[in-house]
Amino acid sequence: MQRRNGSDAMQQLKLGKPNLDVFAETLLSLAEQDPNILVVTGDSRGSAKLLSFAEKLPEQLVEVGIAEQNLIGVSAGLASSGKKVFAVSPASFSTARALEQIKNDVAYSDNPVKLVGISAGVSYGALGSTHHSTHDFAVLQAIHNIDIVAPADNHETRRAIQAAVNYPKPLYLRFGKRAVYDLHDPAAEFEVGRAIPLASGCDITFIGTGETVAIAWLARELLEARGISCGVISMHTLKPLDKEAVLEAGRHSKALVTVEEHSIHGGLGSLCATLLMQAGVFVPIRIVGIPDEETVTGSQPEILSHYGISPQGLADTGVELLQATKGSRP
Repeated sequence: MQRRNGSDAMQQLKLGKPNLDVFAETLLSLAEQDPNILVVTGDSRGSAKLLSFAEKLPEQLVEVGIAEQNLIGVSAGLASSGKKVFAVSPASFSTARALEQIKNDVAYSDNPVKLVGISAGVSYGALGSTHHSTHDFAVLQAIHNIDIVAPADNHETRRAIQAAVNYPKPLYLRFGKRAVYDLHDPAAEFEVGRAIPLASGCDITFIGTGETVAIAWLARELLEARGISCGVISMHTLKPLDKEAVLEAGRHSKALVTVEEHSIHGGLGSLCATLLMQAGVFVPIRIVGIPDEETVTGSQPEILSHYGISPQGLADTGVELLQATKGSRP
């Protein structure tokens, strides 16, 4: 088995920048060449790494303050007049407090706003559940006419922003806060709606999205060391989902594990399980994410580890799933 877009050894997996740094750098570079690119932010210039953008291109940044509903409404109005708008706000607030504006002003009105949800998942850690966004995939999937992308590393982030500028419909881009591992060669292809296989395996395949993909890759290394053939897929786009990538993994693996920094309800795992069932591809699957309970408090790594979203936790889940299903498939 070969990893398609990166190194083959765990020790060669290097830590890159936070995806938000790359988002801001890429957007600034593009906006310097295109005055129609605008950023609308809700008191998020600092946390979204947009201070340099504001300093260099003050006429292309609109600050609305802590007013998420206004943020989306203003962004929709600007987009309706032909501007290429990136609406930036913490994911926990924009996809909850301003959900009606996202539904009506952006999606249903077909205004191609790029909604940028920062500090997503449990990035805010110790600030608690009020600041966690473990619902955003679920609620946005239920709204017609908005696509969803959660880049796994700096390469996917850079390419996603480049694609987003002229993307013809509403798009949600989800980013965390911490530095992320580099998973891809700089020349690796990226396309919204098309998953990126990092490795193939006949025993178990991890399907991850966002920052959890690197965790799945490290889990793969642990399993391979035990003689378990393990694949990894970066499902950076949840909507539209790369259905063929999921079905192919289901047909050629003994078991699947989906992993996401999101509720186990309504996210990547739910999408994959529903697709496989309706297609008649019967493969054991485990959905790893945040369970339906009061989320524990701690740092992002501590919270993820508590719920088994760590290299060892995912490796243990994979082994348990294989053992539970041993002999159940021909």
